[in-house]
Amino acid sequence: MSELRIGIIGVGAMGADHAERIVRRTSGARLVAVSDPDAARAEELASRLSARVVADPLALIGARDVDAVILASPGFAHAEQLFACLEHGKPVLCEKPLTMDAASSLQVVEAEHKLGRQLIQVGFMRRFDPEYTALKQLLDSGELGRPLLLHNVHRNKANGPGFRSEMIVRDSMVHEVDVARWLLGSEISRITVHAPKPTSAVPDGVLDPQFAVFEMANGAMADVEVFVNFQVGYEVRCEAVAERGSATIGLGAGVLTRAAGHWGGAMPEDFRIRFDRAYDIEVQRWVEAVGRDEIDGPSAWDGYAAAAVCEAGLASLSTGQPVTVDLADRQAVLG
Repeated sequence: MSELRIGIIGVGAMGADHAERIVRRTSGARLVAVSDPDAARAEELASRLSARVVADPLALIGARDVDAVILASPGFAHAEQLFACLEHGKPVLCEKPLTMDAASSLQVVEAEHKLGRQLIQVGFMRRFDPEYTALKQLLDSGELGRPLLLHNVHRNKANGPGFRSEMIVRDSMVHEVDVARWLLGSEISRITVHAPKPTSAVPDGVLDPQFAVFEMANGAMADVEVFVNFQVGYEVRCEAVAERGSATIGLGAGVLTRAAGHWGGAMPEDFRIRFDRAYDIEVQRWVEAVGRDEIDGPSAWDGYAAAAVCEAGLASLSTGQPVTVDLADRQAVLG
């Protein structure tokens, strides 16, 4: 296949960003179709990028001129769309979450396994960020000894009025769930989510910020502060502490200025700026992997494991108590 023909379902902020990426910065790929409930938005994007609009997302998945699919639709639509991709044998890059709950995510994992080939890659893009990649390589090298602790900070400038407490776990903290599993090479066995008195920037009833502790099956631990109405900018930091040293990423790689009695740099407005390079690498490698009939990144199992941890995290958020993660036996599921 000389050129991978891609359809994108969901062309809000993330899907539109991917559409531009496919057209302007990804080799070996061509955008052929988009689908979105907002017909005007889909038509505008399709017209600008020389693609066509398919009103029904399932029809897009089944289209003969669509070789692979990017799902940037809302999480509640993912299960049906993923099963359709599996039915049609279409490789799919699915933005998180895999699905909205652990049970349906496990069903997706099982359905893919029955096909005998991996078609689903989950969009945990931090695994492709050069800083995170360097940290992973350092930890895996053994130079610092066995990793013991992982400290994470995840702050957004602001979120819309409809952003609820549970979304902080499912839509934001989920990235640190995957990062902890990946960097520490272990599943999360127990999670505790705490919430201090909320910031005055959120409506009554919204718990923001939140602080979580992950207990890993291999004995390591991780923590994360998630603050989605930080008011300042977008900030993601990670420090790994090992037996013989520590390493930190996310301190900012921009220009540090000193002027007018002040010193400092700039903070990005949102995740698309901070992780722009990671998204470029992720999509390019996905396109190349599809050409080899492979995936090259987080699997459906990774999406399921993250869903199971977030489900336990929501239970902990409601009680403030540790909750054991109910994770299926991987060997039993995947053989």
